[in-house]
Amino acid sequence: MSSPESSQNIPQSSASTADDISLTFFHHGSSHTFTFAADATISDLADKVYSSFSIPQAHQKYMITPKLGVLKYPFPNPVLPLHTLLSKKIVLLAPLPSELSSLFDASAASKARPHVSAARTATPARHRDWKKAQDEATYTFGTIVPLPYLPNPDKSRRFLQRLKDDAGIKASMRKHQFSVGVLTEMNPAEHTTHESRTLGLNRNRGEVIELRLRTDAFDGYRDYKIIRKTLCHELAHNVFGEHDRNFWDLTKTIEKEVEENDWRSGGHALTNQEFYNPNDSGIEGEHMDGGGWTGGEFVLGGNKTSLPNRAAQGLGRRELMAQAAEARMKRQKDAGK
Repeated sequence: MSSPESSQNIPQSSASTADDISLTFFHHGSSHTFTFAADATISDLADKVYSSFSIPQAHQKYMITPKLGVLKYPFPNPVLPLHTLLSKKIVLLAPLPSELSSLFDASAASKARPHVSAARTATPARHRDWKKAQDEATYTFGTIVPLPYLPNPDKSRRFLQRLKDDAGIKASMRKHQFSVGVLTEMNPAEHTTHESRTLGLNRNRGEVIELRLRTDAFDGYRDYKIIRKTLCHELAHNVFGEHDRNFWDLTKTIEKEVEENDWRSGGHALTNQEFYNPNDSGIEGEHMDGGGWTGGEFVLGGNKTSLPNRAAQGLGRRELMAQAAEARMKRQKDAGK
């Protein structure tokens, strides 16, 4: 008496009679056995699966191991004899009829829905004003320079950067096409006398603008709005050197533009900002400048200059700043003697 030839992993298909064969295959974890004529082919298997499980031939794939691999209907060899597969493991790779029905229902529902143009349903792309972006990159401050030898230069850089990014300042500079080479801070000690304090200076119509960011004792910073108003004044010197009627009209126009655009961007809410100083309402004796900066020292109502006269003859920005630094160091050295 022989032992059974069945296997837990690969159920063996066998001949049932001299004229029939039995073929076993797996589908979704279950085994199924069909009986075929001895000359049946793999196409007959596909037809039998369709008639038994309602799985269309077009959805049938058979993974046959070892050797043959995956065979998909209509098969590379539609007349492959089934008896050559009796010793192999056969797995039917196909959805269940219920899964097919769900797929068909979903497809039919999708086709039945009214077609809406993707162009109409898509979220509109946010429009970017490229002309405005280009103008803002052109009409701005080329470089911001805090004074590294004064306390907290990083904080001064933030102050200058905030002025550069101020929505109102940007709008006005764009409108009047103002370009400033360097925006820097002023050393209060160098521009304070018993009679006055200078808040800002403009050199060569926008070559360099200096602003008095700090308090006299270097222990704090001036109020942002006061310094921004000073910047409006200095920007007007890009057009007019003297404090005449034309200059003051332009200054008032810039101040109005800055306030209006600042209000639209929410910049008016300054009370909790880093550079809000409620005690800074301006100091008696302060003035913006003496009508512009013509080279060397700032002209504060006199003709004094600490640099050679050629400084006023259109030198480059770097040379002007280098000479100004050299003059400042010389004054500090002389004062220490």
